This record gives sequence, C-alpha cells and structure tokens, in this order.
Amino acid sequence: MGKDKGSLEKNAERARKIRLIAFDVDGVLTDGKVAWSSSGEEIKSFDIKDGHGMKLAKRAGIIIAFITGRTSSAVQQRADELGVDHVYQGAVDKKAALDSLLAETGLADEEVAFLGDDLIDIPVVQRVGLGCAVSDGVEEVRTRADLVTSAPGGGGAGRELIEFILRAQGLWDDVISKYVSDSDA
Repeated sequence: MGKDKGSLEKNAERARKIRLIAFDVDGVLTDGKVAWSSSGEEIKSFDIKDGHGMKLAKRAGIIIAFITGRTSSAVQQRADELGVDHVYQGAVDKKAALDSLLAETGLADEEVAFLGDDLIDIPVVQRVGLGCAVSDGVEEVRTRADLVTSAPGGGGAGRELIEFILRAQGLWDDVISKYVSDSDA
C-alpha cells in the first residue's frame, strides 16, 4: 500500500472487518482512457491481475461490486467474466448506489472497502469502513482516503487493495495455496 493516512495497524483493523470490496471502474480498474472502435463500440483495458485478485477475494468469501458513473457494455462484460453480481452503472449518486448495495447484501458501512479516483467517489470513500484511492487519483480523493495504493488506476491498484485486505484477514496464504507449495516459501 502507498500512502497510509492512519496507522498501518488501524487500517489493518479496518480491513479485517471488510466483507465487500466495491470498485469504481474508469480510472480505477482501467487507466481512465476511453477509446471507440470504428463501429462505435467503447473499448476499455482492464488489468488482468485485478481480475484474478477479485477471483481470489471471492474465493475467500468477499463480495465484489462495481459502482461506476458511466455506462458501458465493456464493464458489464468484464463483470460477467469475473462473476461480479453487483454492478451499478450510470451511478451519478454513488452514495445512493452504496445504499442499494448495502440493502441487497445486508452489510454495514464498516464492512465495505471502496477504491475510487475522482471527485464523484469522495462521498463513498469517506463513508465506508476502508475508503481508498488509487495513486493517480485526484488530490481531493487521495487526501480523504484511509489508504492510497502504490499502483495507479488500471495498473494493479485493485489487486493491491485486495491483497492488503486478505493479508489483514489472515486469508492470503489460504487463497493462494493452490498455486504455492510450502517448499516455495
């Protein structure tokens, strides 16, 4: 993890309570750039390590959600590919989307981590149990976040947050055990 506004132990305590990780998409799971094909289809690039991290988190019993202000078929396609059941697109009021998500899951604010990058994300970053920003997020988000990743948006920031949470919960070694033998340690 990059910038640690609170003590590392305080943020690890917050992370131990997390049961759901929600991500903004553009600028967090992507580098924030949008391109269109010649047929007008929107193209986004997602970091593959973020996706694998989401699968690891799900294996550990953590719910994954996307809360994005834009609407894109590429986002839904990525969510479907990763088995993300909670996708809020066109969420110009991200606090309202968070309210819906909490109602659906029965979770409380302190059980949620959120990773954002821009002004629209501030209300959720400040409300959840572990509010986080990507390293290249706008200053207003970074200064209000509990944690700021070392990685930029679209460059593995989601995976970095997931690893921090799983390690804090003592679950990392278990979720990677199918890849790593004890003799590798």
